[in-house]
Amino acid sequence: QVQLVESGGGLVQTGGSLRLSCAASGRTFSTYAMGWFRQAPGKEREFVAAIGWNVRSTAYADSVKGRFTISRDNAKNTVYLQMNSLKPEDTAVYYCAGDRDRYVSTLHSEYDYWGQGTQVTVSS
Repeated sequence: QVQLVESGGGLVQTGGSLRLSCAASGRTFSTYAMGWFRQAPGKEREFVAAIGWNVRSTAYADSVKGRFTISRDNAKNTVYLQMNSLKPEDTAVYYCAGDRDRYVSTLHSEYDYWGQGTQVTVSS
């Protein structure tokens, strides 16, 4: 069993930056693909970014390409989401997710473990 705990959310102005962290328990973290998803009020959960077990593979939603960067530190069992040039439409609860498959996936149905979420609010 893997437990995921997100942190780093908050309130930021348009154009600002935040870095989300997701700390994972369990010895098998380094073998999992990891992803970030978000859900705004009244909307479905959507894919944001993912990274494969070997770090070399990443994927991003078109809406965040060039602004967000996903990374991981397997020695610290942590995955990060650096968010720059934030926009009001980025406002959502951000969820960290782990996939026992090693490779990048953009589908939330393929992820096995989920964190509790962290709120990101971007003011205009």
